[in-house]
Amino acid sequence: MDTPELILYSDSSPNGFKITIALEELGLPYTLKHVNIELGEQRSTQFLALNPHGRIPVLVDTATSVTLFESAAILLYLAEKTGRLLPSDPATRWSAIKWLMFHTSSMGPILGQRVHYELFEDSADHAVVERYRRLTEETFSTLDNQLKDNLWLAGATFSVADIANFGWLHIARIIDFDFSRFNHLSNWYERVNQRPAVQRGISLPQPATGP
Repeated sequence: MDTPELILYSDSSPNGFKITIALEELGLPYTLKHVNIELGEQRSTQFLALNPHGRIPVLVDTATSVTLFESAAILLYLAEKTGRLLPSDPATRWSAIKWLMFHTSSMGPILGQRVHYELFEDSADHAVVERYRRLTEETFSTLDNQLKDNLWLAGATFSVADIANFGWLHIARIIDFDFSRFNHLSNWYERVNQRPAVQRGISLPQPATGP
């Protein structure tokens, strides 16, 4: 059997799940190498040679000699490589890219900071925690409004935008950052979560269990 051209270095985290979901959705063969963050493996010399910032995920395409970090960049690369998960017509394509960038600039950073200050920072200022709770609610509301009249974030087509935002919403659900009052967002979450490839993706390299 041929060795897969794609090698994914990842762990069970929002950013990691985005790429395992995408690879499973695309049906691409790949080798998964578990980088255990709890053990500090992301700071090893070998891993820092792949990503000097010491963060997962990293994708290596041995066929093209391309090495990528940053989950949004990897999602775009996989979409271009396969011609899937990114709509072809310009309006819908740019809608998908727009909501992918929304995840990069808002969803990920805001939820990431809320997770840190609310769950891991013992001396966190109450005002800081409340700030990130408010920003999280605003992010949920923005997504909810977009999904009011759309099946998926870019419209009628499931795309990289859905995968990217779901990665963080999946963790939000696990750690009880409640978004159930946002009906359109909650329904979208269930639609994404029911996809077989998504179920496989969030189990690799192992399921997330919360803090």
